[in-house]
Amino acid sequence: MTRSNRHDKSTLEESLFLADDQSSAASNQALAQAELPQTLPILPLRGLVVYPQTAVPLNVGQPRSIRLLESTSQQSGLIGLCAGHDRDRAVPSKDEIYRIGTVAAVHRQLRRKDGTIRMLVNGLNRFRIKSFISTEPFLVAEIEPLPEDESINTQTEAMARNLVDMFMRLAEFVPSIPGDLLISSLKVEHPLQLVYTIGTYLQLDLNDAQQFLEFNSAAEKLAWLVRYIGKETEIMEMGQRIRSEAFGQMEQAQREYFLREQLKAIQRELGEADEREVEARTFQAKIEAAAMPLEARQEAERELKRLTKLPVAAAEYGVVRTYLEWLVNLPWNISSTDNLDLGHARTVLDEDHHGLEEVKERIVEFLAVRRLREERPVETAVSSYRPDRLGAILCFLGPPGVGKTSLGRSIARAMGREFARISLGGMRDEAEIRGHRRTYIGALPGRIIQVLRRCKSKNPVIILDEIDKLGADFRGDPAAALLEVLDPEQNCDFTDHYLDVSFDLSAIIFITTANTLDSIPRPLQDRMEVIRLAGYTEREKVAIAQNYLVPRQIRENGLLPEEVQLDTAVLSQIIRDYTREAGVRELERQIGRVCRKVATAVAQEPFATSALHRQIVAETLTSYLGPVRFQADAVQRTSIPGVATGLAWTSTGGHILFIEAAKMPGQKGLTITGQLGNVMQESAQAALTYVRAKANLLGVASDFFEKHDIHIHIPAGAIPKDGPSAGITIATALASLLTKRPVCNEVGMTGEITLRGQVMPVGGIKEKVLAAHRAGLHILVLPEQNEPDLAELPNEIKEELSFILVSTMDEVLKAALCTD
Repeated sequence: MTRSNRHDKSTLEESLFLADDQSSAASNQALAQAELPQTLPILPLRGLVVYPQTAVPLNVGQPRSIRLLESTSQQSGLIGLCAGHDRDRAVPSKDEIYRIGTVAAVHRQLRRKDGTIRMLVNGLNRFRIKSFISTEPFLVAEIEPLPEDESINTQTEAMARNLVDMFMRLAEFVPSIPGDLLISSLKVEHPLQLVYTIGTYLQLDLNDAQQFLEFNSAAEKLAWLVRYIGKETEIMEMGQRIRSEAFGQMEQAQREYFLREQLKAIQRELGEADEREVEARTFQAKIEAAAMPLEARQEAERELKRLTKLPVAAAEYGVVRTYLEWLVNLPWNISSTDNLDLGHARTVLDEDHHGLEEVKERIVEFLAVRRLREERPVETAVSSYRPDRLGAILCFLGPPGVGKTSLGRSIARAMGREFARISLGGMRDEAEIRGHRRTYIGALPGRIIQVLRRCKSKNPVIILDEIDKLGADFRGDPAAALLEVLDPEQNCDFTDHYLDVSFDLSAIIFITTANTLDSIPRPLQDRMEVIRLAGYTEREKVAIAQNYLVPRQIRENGLLPEEVQLDTAVLSQIIRDYTREAGVRELERQIGRVCRKVATAVAQEPFATSALHRQIVAETLTSYLGPVRFQADAVQRTSIPGVATGLAWTSTGGHILFIEAAKMPGQKGLTITGQLGNVMQESAQAALTYVRAKANLLGVASDFFEKHDIHIHIPAGAIPKDGPSAGITIATALASLLTKRPVCNEVGMTGEITLRGQVMPVGGIKEKVLAAHRAGLHILVLPEQNEPDLAELPNEIKEELSFILVSTMDEVLKAALCTD
């Protein structure tokens, strides 16, 4: 089998090619036009395809191939050249070569000392092997000519010219193609000879070269070469651009290195310190001034030694330098001095927030304990006692708009500490808390360490907002990372993945906020002191609006205090008719709407000589805020039997629910609608069972349930509802339906029921009572075991509402159903 490299021709081969091209062109043309013999010896080629109308040097070393050449020289001088399937196969069999090849004439042979033959062959025409006649001493096959379509048209000539230009451009990127030889070779007029000449110089893969040979027309070969050379040229140009950019970067790096070395030499001559030495001394001074713990100091000094040994251009240099900057800029031993004046703290808290006595008392208690601990040092033999644990971990739980986040800012102001806020809503990556390891590109410490660096104090007040809305995915669970941050027994040695040294968080006051505890993991709840903010009464909202919201909206809308006045009656009407919330956010938005309309009126009178005075009255409130949005409809909706008013708790505060019951002819069926959860559906089943068991006492016919179906519905069906507090309300609605006695329109109720008619306690009493007060109810039926929860209610609520404590359903029905 023979091998050849078209692009690495020796001088001898080139001279042979030129000599043969000049002296035997006529004979080649005659051979090409002559009729081919019916049989030909077949010379297999390794990784090479020879095309017609081209001259190619070959090396022959296999004994079988040498015998073929010796036999051919004694006969016609024509051989068949076919490529083998596997280029690594030295002696392919007849089944391992392609069936289409090229008839070639052997013109020059040169036998070398090692026994191999160097020869020059000229491709003449294509042929196809019909069958093999013999395989020994070499392959001999019966062949048939395979003529090609050599027709020429305008399109073919255009492609040929374009192909020459493209190939000349490609040759600029391939130095192995000789330029002078290339120019002389491309001076051909026939397209078929042109494509074969160019194909010879291209380094085609074996499969591509064989496919190219098997194309049956010059047009096909031209189109294929145009596509192939276009792709190769684009790749070559891109590679050249990449090399140019790489060389440019290398030259820039070498230039910078040379300039740095010159700068060092100049600094040595002037007696000045080296830039790296100056930076190292600066870091060393900062390390000493930072008063780090021993572990952190040792790590910082170790990294500083690495920094001094690294070249400035090294990629690791910037990573180490950034790490040292984080270490030296953290407040390892910098604390804000707490203002322990209890009177001052109470004054500040009262200035910023109305009500919220429980929270204010807790902060005052914290300051009082701090003050006593400083005045009276504690003596103890317990080794785990830490007198420097000066922080706290609180959780403000309540609906939106009750002032949870702003309360944390007031606490920081009252104590004289720095304040920072971290939003946890939607956080899914554990690295947001613990930081990224320094092995990652763009690694940073966690949010806790970042906040401490910005605050420049180790004992700030940090608000962790929306802790109930944490997420989790493949990157980890942030809630699990917070277990260490919010644990007083662990956060004194908190280790951030980026710093990889311990930092004491025990002096920080952590305040988390949440709307509900249901989505917070139990271990995390256990680490926090939960303080509930149920919401505000109408009187408290009026006071908040007068003291905080109205002045702020007047200021934000560019008004003067005398230009708009909102008295108590107007604020109360806005609260009742335009808001229905536990907090005051919507109230502030409605006040802002009034102020904007007043500001528009003032701006439209630019020539007024005095400030425009506007007293907003209740009669004109609709012109500012539009029609009334909320109305007290408890009286209307409970005027017919089968409707009861229940109290519910949600993450946005308390709400009232109207539970409706209806009967229809049927057979003991029960339908429950309103998108109720499993717990409420079970409460409805229990309520119906109780009512059926007490049918005789309620005056219901014994065969009533045999002939009727019951339908229980809770309106607002698009809102999911669930919870264990609707049992007595559903039972009351059913009893009202069956006895045809309506429920008193001023009565609201909450509580769970058992099959025996016992009333069980429920949660969220304060939120539910505030919702009933907002809705205009006056009588509330509550479980007797919830009596301790009434102590948390404001005095004004206790004065305006009547509470009926019950332990059985008989008491509930007696209090709720109207008498004839």
